Amino acid sequence: MAIQFLPILKAVAPYLAQVATAAIPAFTAKPEAEKVDPVLTKQIEELQTATLQNAESIHLLAEKMQQAILALEDAAEEARTQVTTYKTMLFLSLGLSATTTIAMIYLLVR
Repeated sequence: MAIQFLPILKAVAPYLAQVATAAIPAFTAKPEAEKVDPVLTKQIEELQTATLQNAESIHLLAEKMQQAILALEDAAEEARTQVTTYKTMLFLSLGLSATTTIAMIYLLVR
């Protein structure tokens, strides 16, 4: 079930940092807000700081998510390689078993 989310995560991850970067300027303080109320000004500054920290966290999360996706892709490729190797060994074993069985039957009948 998690494999179905992998393409979605791969498509969304590069854009998270861009969205966060675009959202930060939307929370800048207006110059006339300082004249209105000092409490409001302080609240705006706190919101700006929190938004900046959130944007940085989202950017870091997006980078880590990309690294995790790449690691998952590498692990999947390694698993495919192992499965191919095991299939080859299985067919080789079956072939040798069949050959041995035929040789045994031939020697018993003879």
